[in-house]
Amino acid sequence: MEKNFIEELKWRGMLQDCMPGVEALLMEGMVSGYVGFDPTADSLGVGNLVQIMTLLHFQKAGHKPYALIGGATGMVGDPSGKTQERSLLSEEMLQHNLNCQKKQLLRFLDFDCGANSAELINNYDWFRNFSFLDFMRDVGKYLTINYMMAKDSVQSRMETGMSFTEFSYQLVQGYDFYYLWKNRGVQLQMGGSDQWGNMVTGTELIRRKENGVAFALTTPLIKKADGTKFGKTESGNVWLDAKKTSPYAFFQFWLNSSDEDSKIYIRIFTLLSKDEITELENEHSKAPHLRLLQKSLAKDVTVRVHSESDYLAALEASEILFGKGTKESLSKLSESDFLSVFEGVPSSVIARKELEGGINIIEFLSEKSGIFSSKSEARKMLLGGGVAINKNRVEDVNFHLNLDELINGKYILVQKGKKNYFVVKAD
Repeated sequence: MEKNFIEELKWRGMLQDCMPGVEALLMEGMVSGYVGFDPTADSLGVGNLVQIMTLLHFQKAGHKPYALIGGATGMVGDPSGKTQERSLLSEEMLQHNLNCQKKQLLRFLDFDCGANSAELINNYDWFRNFSFLDFMRDVGKYLTINYMMAKDSVQSRMETGMSFTEFSYQLVQGYDFYYLWKNRGVQLQMGGSDQWGNMVTGTELIRRKENGVAFALTTPLIKKADGTKFGKTESGNVWLDAKKTSPYAFFQFWLNSSDEDSKIYIRIFTLLSKDEITELENEHSKAPHLRLLQKSLAKDVTVRVHSESDYLAALEASEILFGKGTKESLSKLSESDFLSVFEGVPSSVIARKELEGGINIIEFLSEKSGIFSSKSEARKMLLGGGVAINKNRVEDVNFHLNLDELINGKYILVQKGKKNYFVVKAD
């Protein structure tokens, strides 16, 4: 084995719960294990990267990883961690999501490396011809209502209620494990700690139905140091799909992580070694303002999820935003590049004729663009040096904007404070 999988997860802070016997099993030789992915969206998010990295470390330790896309379980909806029932997806939408997620998963694992090549599977393949009556006889009879009621995912919904569809979810996921154990020799299921109950249901089904032995292992759910949810920004979820979250926004998500969070993230989301990370942390502690941890983290993850060229473009855009950018440097960007750099930035539209005769900066910032809620607020920020137009700080309350301020003949970039940008389009 190249690495000890359990020890690798431990030092990276990626191990939450582990059933007794897992370490001994992994020491015997190559083990097959799987992680399930929920196809409720047409892209995986940064939260899914934890499980992708788990599979990656599993494969690098010499084991065989299976990535299961839930074509069947996606039709039911996992109640774990949910306070109310999810809306059921149409078959067409579910298939679209499956296809999109499949393309993303193929980027991360090695599907052509011999005996431990990764495999991508869809549980709809074994559920499509499984009738309801057969499922009740072959699966439902082995697990008692008492056993199923004891699960946290059920207990947390006792007051608000739970449909039979959601209640049966743990049986469906449990059968996945049984099927893979029976037909593919899969002995280990991995996933987030919120999946522990569903995983144990699978091991219990294997034990009761076949007197077999199987194991489960979970990773911790990631929480940010400030208490906010990981994987979300003010503009919403951070996706792996470049069309939903641009490589620049993706890069910035990691770059903007706190020192405390970046020490956790760099262990979980990169393949850097323990020695490399220790050295980075030591260098970072000497000059925290240089943000070496965040820069290394952002580079590693952006290159792996997107590409080297996407990383370099994001880096260049960052230098324009946070470096010595000027109106001239902004004007050098093509319109498409400009829009890519500022994708997701709040925007508004102003009539082009408003700029033809010139418009006062205070009026522009408040009434015309809506960047400030009032003229007094705009004036206060302006006089305090907190406003820049096209990277040029403006403190003159009598300043007037005209057509000469337009970038690419269409846009004005407004900066409010250090990090808040707004794009105003002249139409």
